[in-house]
Amino acid sequence: MKDRTAIVTGSTSGIGLAVARTLAARGARIVVNGLGRGEGERIAEEIAQVHGVPAAFIGADMSRPDEVSALVEEANDRFGSVDILVNNAGVQHTSPVETFEAHWWDTVIAVNLSSNFHAIRAALPLMRVQGWGRIVNIASAHGLVASVNKAAYVAAKHGVVGLTKVVALETATSPITCNAVCPGWVLTPLVERQIEDIAARDRLSMAEARQRLLFEKQPSGTFVTPEQIGETVAFLCSNAAAEIRGVALPVDGGWTAR
Repeated sequence: MKDRTAIVTGSTSGIGLAVARTLAARGARIVVNGLGRGEGERIAEEIAQVHGVPAAFIGADMSRPDEVSALVEEANDRFGSVDILVNNAGVQHTSPVETFEAHWWDTVIAVNLSSNFHAIRAALPLMRVQGWGRIVNIASAHGLVASVNKAAYVAAKHGVVGLTKVVALETATSPITCNAVCPGWVLTPLVERQIEDIAARDRLSMAEARQRLLFEKQPSGTFVTPEQIGETVAFLCSNAAAEIRGVALPVDGGWTAR
C-alpha cells in the first residue's frame, strides 16, 4: 500500500485506530479522524513515528455533511490522492422504539449511515480519476440481523450494507471496489459502556456482564479483536481482493451463522 492514502473515520480509538495502524504498517499514508484534536494529533504523530509513513489528523463532525466532504477534500489536497476510504465512525443509543428520542435517531442515522454516503460521494470521483480505489464500510452483525432496543443502529447498519452493494455495482467495471465488514462483539469503548449498563442493571460483576453479552449472541464466547478487523480491512484493500465486490463480510464468532 505504499504511496496510497487512506482515510479512516472515527480512528482515534477502537476499531478505527486498529485499522489505521494496520494500513500504516503496510505503507499507506494515514488520515486520522475524530472529534478530539489533541488526541488525534498525538495518534497521527505516533503512527508516523512507528510506521515511518506520513500521517495527519483531520477533524470533522461526521453528523455534518459539509464537514465530511471537507475531510475528503483536505486529505486529497494534503496528500495528493484519496485511495482508500474506511467509513468507521459510529455512535450508539439503546431504547425501545416507543421511547427512542427523535434526536438520537437523527444522530445515529447521520453518523452511522449518512456520513458513509457523503464520504463516498466526495471520494469516488477522485478514485475514478486515479484509476484505483478501495472503499470499506464498517457495518456490523447488526447490519445482517436485529436486536431489541437498537432501532436506529440496526436501521443504519442495514442501510450501510445496502449502500455498499449499490456502490459496488456502480463501480463493478472499474478498479474500485466497495465492501462492508460486519463485526460481532468487539471489546471497544462503545461495547464497554454496554457491558457497564448490563452490570448496573442486573447487579452483575463486569466479568459476569461480559460473559452474558458474549454468550447471548456470539457462539465462540470470545470477543473479536480490533486488530482482526484491521487485518480484514487490509485484505479487502489488497490486490487479492480485487474481485470481491459488494460483500458484507461477518467477523462475528458465529453470531450470524445461527
